[in-house]
Amino acid sequence: MRLKLRIFSCLLFCLLMFSAELRAQFTRLTNLPAVYINTFDGGGIVSKTDYKYCRLRYVDETDVVTLYDSVSIRGRGNSTWSLSKKPYRIKFLNKEKFLGTGYAKAKKWTILANAGDKTLMRNALTSEMGRFCAALRGPSEPKSLPFCPAARFVDFTLNGVYQGTYQISDHVDVRPHRVNITEQAVPLGPDDDISGGYLLEVDGFMDGNCFRTSVYQAPVRIHYPDDEDIVASQTSYIKQHVSRFEQSLASSTFTDAVTGYRAFVDTASLIDWYICTELSANIDGFYSTYFYKERGDDRLFFGPLWDYDIAYNNDWRISSEQGLSTTERSLMSDVAYNGSKAWVNRMWEDPWFRRTVADRYDALLSAGLVDYLLVKVDSLERLLSASQALNYRKWSINTRMYHEIVLWSSYEQYVRDLRSFIKAHSAFLSEAFAGRRPPDPFVPEDCYYRILNSGTKIPVGLSGTDVVQLAPATADESRFWEVQPLPDGSFLLVNAVSSLALTDPTQGETTPVTNVGAPLAVAMPDADNPRQQWKIVPQGREGRYNLLNVHTQHIANLSGGSYAMGTPLLSYTNDSRNAESSNRLFLLEPDRDRPLGIASPEALVPEDYALAYDPFTRELYFGAETPEKLTFTVRVFDLTGRSVGSFRACERFSMASAPAGVYVVVWQLRGRTHSVKFSR
Repeated sequence: MRLKLRIFSCLLFCLLMFSAELRAQFTRLTNLPAVYINTFDGGGIVSKTDYKYCRLRYVDETDVVTLYDSVSIRGRGNSTWSLSKKPYRIKFLNKEKFLGTGYAKAKKWTILANAGDKTLMRNALTSEMGRFCAALRGPSEPKSLPFCPAARFVDFTLNGVYQGTYQISDHVDVRPHRVNITEQAVPLGPDDDISGGYLLEVDGFMDGNCFRTSVYQAPVRIHYPDDEDIVASQTSYIKQHVSRFEQSLASSTFTDAVTGYRAFVDTASLIDWYICTELSANIDGFYSTYFYKERGDDRLFFGPLWDYDIAYNNDWRISSEQGLSTTERSLMSDVAYNGSKAWVNRMWEDPWFRRTVADRYDALLSAGLVDYLLVKVDSLERLLSASQALNYRKWSINTRMYHEIVLWSSYEQYVRDLRSFIKAHSAFLSEAFAGRRPPDPFVPEDCYYRILNSGTKIPVGLSGTDVVQLAPATADESRFWEVQPLPDGSFLLVNAVSSLALTDPTQGETTPVTNVGAPLAVAMPDADNPRQQWKIVPQGREGRYNLLNVHTQHIANLSGGSYAMGTPLLSYTNDSRNAESSNRLFLLEPDRDRPLGIASPEALVPEDYALAYDPFTRELYFGAETPEKLTFTVRVFDLTGRSVGSFRACERFSMASAPAGVYVVVWQLRGRTHSVKFSR
């Protein structure tokens, strides 16, 4: 018994000594966690394709050491693999919650060197940017960028040799807390749905399973399904689907929300991914663009944000190649490397894209995005203070490691430059996006409008049936117009007194710049007549509009820009001066004291009424259960547009003195003009 006690005591002593030695050997070097990797053969990592077995010890913030055995490690990266401070990929034997709750349970993780980023924080900062954008969506909206890679900074030691400050991050793959889309069956069955999920990347390096797109020749890599699992039918499906997206983007109807490219993209992720690419000034943002497709969903989702170490004005190549000293006042869609850039530049031709980018960027700024990023820079600087000092004892802080534009002698100067760039570049983007934002389309209110020339500020009305400039007179209803929207986006402009619609009577064949000069006129409203259909084209953000006739393609023009009363409106040239010439620009001023519809707000309108003609008394009248409640005005015209007379809908109107022929009866009710033809 005594012998057993001695043996047990000896073993316990040895275990305690080993634990003490382990704690002494594997400790934190700074306030950051520490990662120690020892390869089984004691040799270095020389390949980014062949894994080597190792043991990994993770020392957390409370100095607890966790041992992971039978881990594999290899190099990773493209051009960054050639640098002295190298990045790595590790693969556990089993799926591990390596970074704890809220992060992925996965085998593969990356250990980023951030060698070309002297601040060490650009990748982490961009992840925070993505989280901010994703959070700034409505409670019922899906997050625009649901996966933002992890950023856990550590002090990394390999085979007993300290390597510097590194960042543990996710490997971009398909699983919960990463790109959380449907995983396809392996092996694939004959009845399995192959519509998703797919994880793709526009990859300028064309590593792995890649194809060129059919229209823009973008190099697309299929990351998931994995190379060893994907079959020909899946490859064919996703190639054809991306081709459908490109064909819709290149089509003549690409701006249409239903038939254009928007039917094939998740617009929330597209816009936020693009804004993050521009705000970070990532010159590789289009060269390497991740996107994915879910099962049963035709849309392509953009993200995650990945590989931003040369962003934020940290690569001299673009400055040199573009003749720029800085990217501070540059759009990446103008100067960045190709890849998905052709897609984005085509989207910039779409007014919806221009408006949405500008509006979303304004919303992000108003919500405090720039201040948020600057606060994150400050907190990351404090977090990395001790570790970066140790890092730059090994790696010179004032020696170019990759493509750094400037070299400084202190870490604080690099961080200062990053802050300064974010402030200046974000201000430039406000200008650039606002400059490209198209004016808001005209949306009529439920009231009458005055149409005023933008130069003279004098309203347009009717003198008889002539469309002319008239002196303002509050009691004269002829200066007011109803703006009736039509299904194709054009409008009828109906005069409040005559109930006649503005029309372009130009005869003969026309082009935008030929056969111009005919005075505009009015005629009986006919929503199917393109001569009465007008596009209200916004010019600038000051509420100025061109009136473009659908039939003639001419612009309404105040003759000579004269201030004289009675000056006519002409059907005139439609050219590059539309936005500049005040003769062609009009203000549409709503008069909210003149709502459309029934004349009296308290008057009741019966649900059913009908216009009738009594051939014996030769009277027009409305039949209704309560005709006394019909208070709107009714007007009668002959086919030439000449007024025959008017009456209240609750009264009868005699046609006895009118000659036999065809007549048109016009009235307005609930904001709409109605017309009926009849003969007597």
